[in-house]
Amino acid sequence: MAKDFPTRQENYAQWYNDLVIKADLAENSAVRGCMVIKPHGYAIWEKMQAQLDKMFKATGHQNAYFPLFIPKSFFSKEADHVEGFAKECAVVTHYRLKNSDDGKGVVVDEDAKLEEELIIRPTSETIIWDTYRNWIQSYRDLPLLINQWANVVRWEMRTRLFLRTTEFLWQEGHTAHETKEEAIEETLKILDIYAEFAEKWMALPVHKGLKSANEKFAGAVDTYCIEALMQDGKALQAGTSHFLGQNFARAFDVKFLNKENKLEYVWATSWGVSTRLMGALIMAHSDDHGLVLPPKLAPIQVAIVPIYKNSDQLAAISQKANAIKEALEAKGISVKYDDRTIFKPGWKFSEYEFKGVPVRLAIGPRDLENGTVEVARRDTLEKETYQLTDIENKIMHLLDHIQDNLYRKALAFREENTFKVDTWDDFKEQIEKGGFVLAHWDGTTDTELQIKEETKATIRTIPLNNKKEAGKCIFSGEPSQQRVIFAKAY
Repeated sequence: MAKDFPTRQENYAQWYNDLVIKADLAENSAVRGCMVIKPHGYAIWEKMQAQLDKMFKATGHQNAYFPLFIPKSFFSKEADHVEGFAKECAVVTHYRLKNSDDGKGVVVDEDAKLEEELIIRPTSETIIWDTYRNWIQSYRDLPLLINQWANVVRWEMRTRLFLRTTEFLWQEGHTAHETKEEAIEETLKILDIYAEFAEKWMALPVHKGLKSANEKFAGAVDTYCIEALMQDGKALQAGTSHFLGQNFARAFDVKFLNKENKLEYVWATSWGVSTRLMGALIMAHSDDHGLVLPPKLAPIQVAIVPIYKNSDQLAAISQKANAIKEALEAKGISVKYDDRTIFKPGWKFSEYEFKGVPVRLAIGPRDLENGTVEVARRDTLEKETYQLTDIENKIMHLLDHIQDNLYRKALAFREENTFKVDTWDDFKEQIEKGGFVLAHWDGTTDTELQIKEETKATIRTIPLNNKKEAGKCIFSGEPSQQRVIFAKAY
């Protein structure tokens, strides 16, 4: 690897930032805190988006789109919500008018102040619930299961590509239900979808659980989340699903006529994942040689590189390589045959390794004679010679094995970096080292905030189906019935 690319041990933050840029995933834009997602990075996001969209639609959800601009007055209707987003909002106060009233035919620009200021969407609960008031009249209109793919803006002081930017891409689901039980069921169903996507497609093991009152979404009754552990020992919240109760229905007067012919407020959920998943993918699997991608999310799953000395050799190799490409593509595998003559094979090997292509095939004149191909796998950097007989099924099996290996490796890392502690001193020591720390907590926000102030650690989640275990809070010494997961986090 190039000398200007640090290892994870030398400087993890710089390693991450350099990897994102050098692997052509994204770069900083001219607008402070915003990013340009480059084609390689966007192709990964598209694969994430396509799979999640398929999972949402399989459970009855439909896509729609709502405005980017939200009247400022809407945010004042739900007190916790406005307080939670007050410091992050970007506000439009003026617009520019063009007129030619100077009498000389000259166009004059004038700034005009808006009658009501507009918030640039930080999240869409308010505009969507104002809309739902017109869509929902009766129990026959429920459940209403809507998702949108959009961009949002949250003003950030300290930004990092994919992990925290002023503008980012995401999906946000917003659903309305007849009963509390149905809404809670929806919240947990989406949580399961997020966890399944993380583990089966991202090869990322996650903990499903409940956020503490201090960490929950502004305006929610309960927030559920999936939490993952990155290679530097910090936690990353990879997705959230919120049970909103009737808070937004009351704020925006969204009522329905129930089966008993009585008016009542609907029950609501909202949920979302964002391009932050790209950051999770990078930090969970990549190494000092560059990006490592799970095959299911890799835009190019197999790269084929010819090795030749002259045009005649290239022509013969290309014929065989294209036949291999067609056989692999018939199995649904995405393949790139790189016959560019302006780059040498060694340069191509380095490029595909650094950009995380799961499998690389090299084929030269000797391979043509022997009916073989050299196979290099990105996850272990191992090379092996395969016979070309049934090559498409061999490669398909290898891709499955790589996907599974990345998950098992990430799971083993999480298990090795999960610790139980029972004293305040042990807690402080372990939090500094990193990892998930399982500790007793007395359940109060005051204790949680004091722990955060002293250690910068937060309660990442209270795991679902958590084992009940009597103990004493590591900070206050008060009784506790279960351990929760603490960590420093992104």
